[in-house]
Amino acid sequence: MAENEYRLETNSELRFEVEGKDSVELVLISGKAEIFGTELAPNKVYKFNPGAKVAVYTWFTCCVKIKGKTEGTYIAKETPMIMYLNMHACLEKLRVQADDNFTQDQSTRGPVTMIVGPSDVGKTTLCKILLNYAVRQGRRPIYVDLDVGQGDISICGTMGAVLVERTASVEEGFSQEAPLVFSFGHTTPRTNHTLYNILVSRMAVIVHEKMACIRKVAASGVVINTCGWVKDEGYKSLTHVAQAFEVDVIIVLDQERLYNELVRDIPFIKVVYLPKSGGVVERTRQMRIKSRDNSIHKYFYGAKTKYHPYSFDVPYSQLQIYKIGAPALPDSCMPADMKVDDHMTKLVPVEPSPKLKHSILAISMATESTDLLMTNVAGFLCVLEVDDEKKSVTVLSPQPQPLPKALMILTEVLFMDSS
Repeated sequence: MAENEYRLETNSELRFEVEGKDSVELVLISGKAEIFGTELAPNKVYKFNPGAKVAVYTWFTCCVKIKGKTEGTYIAKETPMIMYLNMHACLEKLRVQADDNFTQDQSTRGPVTMIVGPSDVGKTTLCKILLNYAVRQGRRPIYVDLDVGQGDISICGTMGAVLVERTASVEEGFSQEAPLVFSFGHTTPRTNHTLYNILVSRMAVIVHEKMACIRKVAASGVVINTCGWVKDEGYKSLTHVAQAFEVDVIIVLDQERLYNELVRDIPFIKVVYLPKSGGVVERTRQMRIKSRDNSIHKYFYGAKTKYHPYSFDVPYSQLQIYKIGAPALPDSCMPADMKVDDHMTKLVPVEPSPKLKHSILAISMATESTDLLMTNVAGFLCVLEVDDEKKSVTVLSPQPQPLPKALMILTEVLFMDSS
């Protein structure tokens, strides 16, 4: 297996991708370096799986060794990292002010920051950098991921929030202990923007309640990741997010038009324009599909830490499944007291059938069907097989049987388990 050493000068970045079927190992031999804001420990082996895109940055100088086959490997001497650090410094100043003013005003909180921009400009990466720098300053920010197409906190088709108490693992990301997850059920807000906005509002209420309970969390603030849909209804959704979360700072990555529109339409919120990193890679549709499959596979089987999910049969009689959203009706067929958007949030009971095969089911924490819309989920199942003769469904589950007596939400997310 090939081994290469790279020496990085001050404020430079080593970028590479892991292609093929084999993983790549990286070791920091000397100096200091970080990956997306997480410091590397000297002489520790970090392993990256196929598909990983890595950027090793140093504020000083360093030497790293890479073992394995990489693609597109080069050292960049011009990066936006200094601008990102300055952004962190501005946010930290607001956190200090929140700390200082807390005794006078119990509702004082740190900055709620929202990162926006089109697809593939590095929004998730910038979120990680800002969150990691905040934690390294002793803060405990909340990370909110509203990008349903990617699923950085849970699987794709969800939006989630998690309290960040330690820097992200270089190989596995942020700790997933006790995340708050809502099932949207689709990989783009376009499919049901009415439901998307409702869940955003609900998430905002819970996040604000969390901040009100813990002073350190309140002072640390929130970092919000958003979808790459920034036009038409997507733009309206961004403004809804800003309003629901009472955003203080909006960071626009790589699109001046979006920056100017937000400055014009939301003058009472500070809007900042930042360039994207030159290391950002534009993904094809096939790459996005593979990334979504990987996020689901990671949920059931783990990434670095290998999990062993369970597979078992569940009788039809034990399944209570609902779908959110019904086909639109013509205005002439609508009841007099029914709004046009009501069909987007209508609960439709689903009878088990072979059509469920490969579907992802969200296990809701709701005890009544009327609460399904506004309640977070406990986890997910994947339907492996459906036996209509035996009236049973074979599911892939992270927990052994029996299943809890719970209501389930049918999503449009599919997963073909090949493990």
